[in-house]
Amino acid sequence: MATQRVLVTGGGGYLGSIVVHELLSRGKRVRVLDALIHGGVPSLLLAWTEDGFEFVRGDVRDAGARRAALTDVEAVVHLASIVGDPACARDPDLAREVNVEATRALIRDSVDAGVTRFVFASTCSNYGKMNDSDAYATEEWDLNPVSLYAETKVEAEAEVLAAASPTFASCCLRLATVYGVSPRMRFDLTVNEFVRDAMLADELLVYGEQFWRPYVHLRDAARVIAEVLDAPGSSVGGEVFNVGNTDENYRKSDLVELLRERLPDATVRFVERDEDPRDYRVSFAKLQGRLGLVPERTVSQGIDEVISLVRSDMIDAFSPLYRN
Repeated sequence: MATQRVLVTGGGGYLGSIVVHELLSRGKRVRVLDALIHGGVPSLLLAWTEDGFEFVRGDVRDAGARRAALTDVEAVVHLASIVGDPACARDPDLAREVNVEATRALIRDSVDAGVTRFVFASTCSNYGKMNDSDAYATEEWDLNPVSLYAETKVEAEAEVLAAASPTFASCCLRLATVYGVSPRMRFDLTVNEFVRDAMLADELLVYGEQFWRPYVHLRDAARVIAEVLDAPGSSVGGEVFNVGNTDENYRKSDLVELLRERLPDATVRFVERDEDPRDYRVSFAKLQGRLGLVPERTVSQGIDEVISLVRSDMIDAFSPLYRN
């Protein structure tokens, strides 16, 4: 049986670079399509020496780049996106072009190219603000996007699921908020940002400390993506999976307590916010029950990991390079 060739769009990014490493370590052949709008070159240099690695510099919106990247590909992991509320709000037209229209075109081109497996990285932000924050959202819950970013992901999910067929096993992975150290580091994600500011800023500002979010380490997210690629198509085609661990839902105040255990001298100021557009806890029982997958790393471990990086003085944690 020939080695599976996987196209990873956005493979130079924060999560993408980890996904590329995970797939190569499993013996896959990996081709990356990435416009490198955030740099990203260092994140892929180690992969460059791997026999199974290929790189195509291009924009996922460009039809020629898509077709070239899809040549002789059996599976697609679609990560390329304008990620996060601030980035989408800054350029709404670009966000819709990349997150929705390019996804639709990539699906069409993938089907035409004979791709049989399509994994789309979505987000738990799609659940928005839950009426009952004591409940845990499952994949069957109604979606309530409250930002342009989540709106685009909901629209893209509909395209992915509508395309599912016996010969095109497409699925959506709603990722919890990711954290941890990556070759294409980001400090504009909650856990990473809290650690940086608690260590280096005059004070850590925390808005709406009572609101809930789920979290997942990016290496666990990458492992889930790889396992979904290897799962039977009948188990994942046309399906949605929340990606995280039910035990890893935290309020922002919980994160602060974990930080204070390690950084007792940090100055923290809570800014009262009665309303937050996002407040949700998520169940990840389907991921475990259907695929037997449970993320192993905890937020506590992730905090230790990022503290170690910041203390190393290896990088300037406030550099614009490490933000989207």
